[in-house]
Amino acid sequence: MRFFRLPGVYVPQEDTALLLEAFSRERVERGAAVLDVGTGCGVLAVAAARRHARAVAVDASRRAVLTTRLNALRAGVCVRTVRGDLLTPVSGGRFDLILTNPPYVPVPGGRKPLRGPGRNWAAGADGRALLDRLCRGVPELLRPGGVVLMVHSSVCGPERTVKALEKGGLTAEVTARRTVAYGPVMRGQAPWMREQGLIGSGDARDELVVVRGEHLT
Repeated sequence: MRFFRLPGVYVPQEDTALLLEAFSRERVERGAAVLDVGTGCGVLAVAAARRHARAVAVDASRRAVLTTRLNALRAGVCVRTVRGDLLTPVSGGRFDLILTNPPYVPVPGGRKPLRGPGRNWAAGADGRALLDRLCRGVPELLRPGGVVLMVHSSVCGPERTVKALEKGGLTAEVTARRTVAYGPVMRGQAPWMREQGLIGSGDARDELVVVRGEHLT
């Protein structure tokens, strides 16, 4: 289906597509609890609901929450949508699968904007402002046997994500990779990232990765 999008809501791109492919390879039992963190247009939450999961979608943006509700309605599926900061709205919950495509682009100053289009992609000086918070919070939300799928740029250090999830008691590994040309945001940040040594002088392509963590105990 074609997804409706209110102005300012994240446009699904290659990272969303890669995460959606990784999700399609996971076994999802009917009635499984699936959480989509930073849902944007609700593409992943709707996909989960279409697989007969109990889908919950979280986003800090009011427009994203409304967009997801409208897209779920258009798709004829049920998605519980809540507004809030990352995992805070679902604190104390338990899920069989968590999907997340958080902001991960490094930016000068290290601060994440509270509003405006930059909120969709800016993630601190190393791109891990939200990734590290998610890695700390996700393990306690997963049921035994539960899985988290997290997509981000290799600029942010996939090995750091793997280690952070392992520190939380999960087994973790990179399970998917895709190299894509820099989009407008990465091209705009590239000169600064080169100065910081985050990318090479001739780099014009980005490697996206999906990190999979599993709660085995």
